[in-house]
This record gives sequence, structure tokens and C-alpha cells, in this order.
Amino acid sequence: MNEKRVLVIDDEYQIVRVLKRSLDAHRYSVRTASDGEAGIELFRDFKPDLVITDLSMPGMDGIEVCRAIRRESEIPIIVLSVKGEERTKVEALDAGADDYITKPFGMNELLARVRAALRRQPSNDEDPVIEAGDFVLNLGEHQISFRGEELHLTPKEFELLAFMIQNNGRVLTHRVLLGKVWGGNYTEQTEYLRVFIGNIRKKIEPDPTDPRYILTEPWVGYRFIPKG
Repeated sequence: MNEKRVLVIDDEYQIVRVLKRSLDAHRYSVRTASDGEAGIELFRDFKPDLVITDLSMPGMDGIEVCRAIRRESEIPIIVLSVKGEERTKVEALDAGADDYITKPFGMNELLARVRAALRRQPSNDEDPVIEAGDFVLNLGEHQISFRGEELHLTPKEFELLAFMIQNNGRVLTHRVLLGKVWGGNYTEQTEYLRVFIGNIRKKIEPDPTDPRYILTEPWVGYRFIPKG
């Protein structure tokens, strides 16, 4: 099996050193850059399978890095952020990042996020059946099964849960979910999401007050975990 290539872009030398050492130890091929401009040049040359980028960098910041990569590629992007950057995190996710990790972080968490991002395959519209954990999404039949039983969902509940299943493990911002299910005119109507997420949780969660499948990312959005 070929080594997966990971590009790390961060202007903090100590973090880059620790990330490279840990990723090397887990048999990833790692290249590093200390700023956004150098990172994009290396991205084009190295052709990584995944990018980890800091958000706060002088010059070209992490949001611009995400936008630049997304103009050329759909590879997974994980952003690193410090506490208190909620608005910036949302902006980065809307710019194309797949996930974020807040500094300081544990290496086990980062490695788990890297594995999940690399495992995730883009949805294939030609294959109408997607199996994910306890769920089976049948796009052709417009049906979702949960632990072998068909879920009875309203049309909007189906659209919302289907989109989350197709993007399982990924942080989905309020804006992305609202735009996908309700359209661009509804991207600020977060109360829609609260109601519909609440309704779906009642149908799939053993305890809707302590969810295991649809997790809330405070101030940002939701993350769907298909195996509770």
C-alpha cells in the first residue's frame, strides 16, 4: 500500500516539528511549509492526499489557502485554530475545509481525524445505495434505513439526513446545511436546523438529549457519526 502524502502548512516551528514527527511515525509521507504562499506552491508540486493548515498565518492565511486548494482539488483539508476563532473556523469550513481541530490538541485526536478524512470517499451519484455505519441510504428509492428498519421521514428530514450521511464525519456548517436543503435565501435561518435536527434525533437517538449520531459543533454546525 502506498504511503499517503500529507502537507502541513503552519508558521509555528514547534507545532510543525511535532506534527511531522508523529505523522512520519505513522508512515505518512510528510512535507511542510511555513506560510500559505509556500504551501500552495508545495501543494502543486507534492500533490498531497491531505492538507493540514493553520488558520492564523501572516500573508496568505488559512482561509485563503483553503480557497486556493479548492479551486484545484477536492482533497481533504483539516484546519488548526486557536480558541476564540469561531467565526474564522466557520469561514474556513465555508471556504472548503473539511474539519478543524482547536489548539492545543492531542496527537491521538489529530491522527484519528486524519484517518477519518482519508477514509472518506466522495459521494458517487451513479451509485444510489450508500452504507454508513448503522444507516443505509438508498437514493434511488428515496429511503433511509436505520439498523435494518426504514425511517419515516418528511421530505426535508430526508434531504437533511441524506446529505449528512453522504458527508459523514465531516463538520457541516449551518450555512452549508441550510443552503443545501433550503436554498441560498435561508442560510441565516438557523432555527430551521434546530427544529429539523431535533426531529431527526427523536427518530434515531436512544437519548435525544445526549446524541451519539448527530453531534453539535458549538456555534459552527453539526457532525454526523454513522456508528453511534
